[in-house]
Amino acid sequence: MENIRNYFERFVNLNDYLWSLFTDKIEFKEFEKGDTILKHGDVENYVYVLEEGAVRFFLPQDDNDTTFGFGFQGHFFSAYDSFIYRSPCAYEIEALTNVKSYRMSHHDLNNLFDNIREGNSIGRKMAEQFFVGKQKRELSLLTKTAEERYYSLFKHQPQLIKEIPLKYIASYIGITPQALSRIRSRIS
Repeated sequence: MENIRNYFERFVNLNDYLWSLFTDKIEFKEFEKGDTILKHGDVENYVYVLEEGAVRFFLPQDDNDTTFGFGFQGHFFSAYDSFIYRSPCAYEIEALTNVKSYRMSHHDLNNLFDNIREGNSIGRKMAEQFFVGKQKRELSLLTKTAEERYYSLFKHQPQLIKEIPLKYIASYIGITPQALSRIRSRIS
């Protein structure tokens, strides 16, 4: 729980009383490697903070899934569009490794946002962080080479990149697995 408190305190200072209001609503949840955390068509009911592990966001397709995002230790993840708008999710979330996480339900989180000033600040900061991450991803796809995108991903999460299948990394950076193998051999 200390890691999640540290995560929230990146946004606001929480005294013990305020922290207790959050901890009463936070649930620990584990997933095994390969577990589907959220299925296509389901409505997202939680926001998660990753204690350990990695997840991927992907569009399920018959011939080849398209991976468009990853979540790593110390960050929050959610099908945030589905969570906010209470709409069916257009993609899936899968555990790439064994995952330990903390989560809070839509109802509980919105209750905290509505009734506690610090909760509202945390929610705004989380949304800002999510938006900025998506914007950086889009800019990366438009301005960086596949090799630069791979290097950036490897630089930020080297221990987990080794556990992620190459086909997911290739899909994420927008190239074939064969092209990724050539990049990896050039930079190693």
